[in-house]
Amino acid sequence: MTTTKLKVGLVQQAINDNNKEKNWQKSADKVGELAANGCKLVMLQELHSTLYFCQQENTDFFDLAEPIPGPATEYFAAIAEKHNIVLITSLFEKRGSGLYHNTAVVFDCDKGMVGKYRKMHIPDDPGFYEKFYFTPGDLGFTPIDTSVGRLGVLVCWDQWYPEAARMMAMAGADMLFYPTAIGWDKNDSEEEQKRQFDAWQTIQRSHAVANSVPVIVANRTGFEASPMADDPGIQFWGQSFITGPQGEILAQAGVDEETTLMVELDLARTEQIKRIWPYFRDRRIDEYGDLTKRWRD
Repeated sequence: MTTTKLKVGLVQQAINDNNKEKNWQKSADKVGELAANGCKLVMLQELHSTLYFCQQENTDFFDLAEPIPGPATEYFAAIAEKHNIVLITSLFEKRGSGLYHNTAVVFDCDKGMVGKYRKMHIPDDPGFYEKFYFTPGDLGFTPIDTSVGRLGVLVCWDQWYPEAARMMAMAGADMLFYPTAIGWDKNDSEEEQKRQFDAWQTIQRSHAVANSVPVIVANRTGFEASPMADDPGIQFWGQSFITGPQGEILAQAGVDEETTLMVELDLARTEQIKRIWPYFRDRRIDEYGDLTKRWRD
C-alpha cells in the first residue's frame, strides 16, 4: 500500500453498437470527468468496447477481438497518461489464432500497461455463452502493483467465487475490482429479478467483509437486444457500487443511468479493520485441504 487516502471511481455505461471508437470516446469523456475531480484510480465495465456479443454463439464475433498490445491498449494507455491516473479496462483479447480471453488490462499514469488479468471462471448459460468465446485465464489470481496500491482485479463471473477473492487478498491486494456485465432475462418476474440482484450484491459485499478490503464493482446498464429470434435479450441492471472493508455501501448507481461513481477510500482504516478482525490469523489452513477437490465424496 503506497498511499492512505485515495479517490477511486468507476464508469457505468450503456453500449448501443459495435463502434469501438465511439464507445472508447464515451468512456474517455467520463474518465476525464472523474480525473478532473481528483480521482486517481478509475475502472471501466466488462467488455466496454462493444455490445455484449455472448448472447449468441457466432464465429463472426471473433473479429471483435484484438491483440495485446493493440489499438485498445494504445488508446487507454494514452488516457491514463493524459490524466495521470491508474485505469482498469476490459477487452476481448486475441492471444493467438483460435485462442481468445476475456481480459482486464491495467495502465499506470505514464508507465503504460503494468499488468493484465485473464478471467478465470467462464460462464455458459442462456444469453451468456462465454465458453464459446473465452479460454479460461492462466495468469492465476495475481494482484497488479501500481502507483496507488496493489490491485486485485477479477472479472464478472469471478465475483461469485469466494476462493478468487481470498486468493487475491492472500497475495496482498489492497482492494478488489470487478468489471462486470450482468443483467436480467426480461421474462423473469420482478421478485426473481430482485433476488438475483440482492444475491449479486451480497456475495460481493461478503468478499469485502471476509477479506477486510474495499470492493469496487462496475456494471453495464441499458437493454441489449439478442440477435436471435424469440430471445428476450438482456436488461443490464447497472447498480454499480463501491464498498468499504466491512461491506458497507459507500456509493451506488441506479439501474438505468449512465453515470460515474467516486469515493475517497481511507486505506489506513482498512489496515485497522484487519487488526480488529484478524480473519487471516485464525484461518485453519491445516484443515482446508479438501477445498482443492471438486467435491467431497
